[in-house]
Amino acid sequence: MQELIQTHKVADNVKQRIILESLSDKYCKQILKNTLKKPKSAMMISHEENIPLSTVYRKLQKLYDGKLLTISGALNIDGKKHFLYMSKIKNIIVHCNLEETTVECIANNTKQEDID
Repeated sequence: MQELIQTHKVADNVKQRIILESLSDKYCKQILKNTLKKPKSAMMISHEENIPLSTVYRKLQKLYDGKLLTISGALNIDGKKHFLYMSKIKNIIVHCNLEETTVECIANNTKQEDID
């Protein structure tokens, strides 16, 4: 069965800048890659990617503000918040010439039932 892949052209210059800045940041790219297939906690990302936890939290906030991550969360038995982060994008396509730069995104369509 073939899968239809739809790209979304990013028209907003601010959003384009956020995406391009995230691509140029090695930690942001590592986090997006790490959270592509299943949601993970900041602690898991830090451990798996060998990134300092404080850096992970800073980059997660940047990616979330740029609408590149989703956050799901719950309270555990002790009343502590437990957040999981997952990439909203699967691929980013950048076309650049002297006149114009265009950015297109392919959504990460991984669903919870695909993860379990």
